[in-house]
Amino acid sequence: MERIGRRALLAGAAAVIAAATGGPAFAAGPRSSGPPPGRAAGTPEFRGMWIATVSNVDWPSRSGLSAATQRKELLALLDTAVRRRLNAVVLQVRPAADALWPSPFEPWSQWLTGEQGVDPGWDPLGTAVAEAHARGLELHAWFNPYRVANHTDFDRLVPEHPARQDGWTVEYGGKLYYNPGVPEVRRFVQDAMLDAVTRYPLDAVHWDDYFYPYPVDGEYFDDDAAYEEYGGGFSSRAAWRRNNTDTLVREMSERLRALRPAVRFGISPFGIWRNSDRDTAGSQTRGLSAYDDLYADTRKWVRQRWIDYVVPQAYWHIGHPTADYAALVPWWAKTVAGTGVALYVGEALYRCEADSPTAAWRDPAELSRHVRFARGYPEVRGHVYFSAKQVAADPNGAMARLVADHYGSAVPPR
Repeated sequence: MERIGRRALLAGAAAVIAAATGGPAFAAGPRSSGPPPGRAAGTPEFRGMWIATVSNVDWPSRSGLSAATQRKELLALLDTAVRRRLNAVVLQVRPAADALWPSPFEPWSQWLTGEQGVDPGWDPLGTAVAEAHARGLELHAWFNPYRVANHTDFDRLVPEHPARQDGWTVEYGGKLYYNPGVPEVRRFVQDAMLDAVTRYPLDAVHWDDYFYPYPVDGEYFDDDAAYEEYGGGFSSRAAWRRNNTDTLVREMSERLRALRPAVRFGISPFGIWRNSDRDTAGSQTRGLSAYDDLYADTRKWVRQRWIDYVVPQAYWHIGHPTADYAALVPWWAKTVAGTGVALYVGEALYRCEADSPTAAWRDPAELSRHVRFARGYPEVRGHVYFSAKQVAADPNGAMARLVADHYGSAVPPR
């Protein structure tokens, strides 16, 4: 999610978090007595927000803050979720082959102290789980599987970093990634993530849209050695790469269900699986696609029921000329129908600005229209908003409008 370029999103969030206790007070109120139109009775609506930690997008507001200040900021964001009548937070706890808990596999995240591997003096994930649950919020732990660093300088990694193992990484677009084509890498990243599952009463394991990296013009993702060693029997490198991603998802699903069946597994992929001009089963869109450009067969994961929920990032406005929100939501609703996989729609709250170059996003009612439209499809079980900073600050009033229009009362998670 944090991939998408946007003004001010990477700026410090101190002012936003300070405002988390101000603004309109959306008190919890009585619980809803019935489902929204289009949703089956007995199916609570999922209302979530992403809290991004990479580059201090949402939290902490900057690295190097004291443990007490970090904790205060985190609790303010959880309180914001309650005020906005949300019922879940998706906290990024492994932003770049690191950890926001005392992991035996990977170092403490640099986004806490400013230096990778330095103990922040508290347990952010453990605190987040306990405090979220105390507020009636689900805590979904958000992991990025393959990103190692937003640079390619190994000297900036701690000496014992697993990425230093020969053949485990690929440099691409000025960043460092674990190589998805190496079986030992896939096993390791699963082990690193499952460590958090064994330690904390998480409600879900959540992955974002990063598997193979987004294409960068003029750059080559050099996985030649891995393809030569492991790619035999595949019709193409693209087919091999998709199989690598499928294998990661399937194995994680199997291991998670064996370890803790109550913990759900959700993925938030890029909003377009395939375009209909490439595949008649695709959506009526004309943009980059997960299948063809990112080697992620997101529809397959739903149809195979490897995941419990999917949150497509439908980050376009209604009427967008190449990726219309009103075309994507019905496509995803049809895709999940009959599978038992819950569909939550990822919403681009970050685009809602009074000075947006796009007229639709300047309109505070655009996001409210999204929720109203999506509620016409019973397969849509809720929405997740990117990201927490905008949920708190609400630059053009879109979140306040949405809450007033659709979240008249609080609902329990799921």
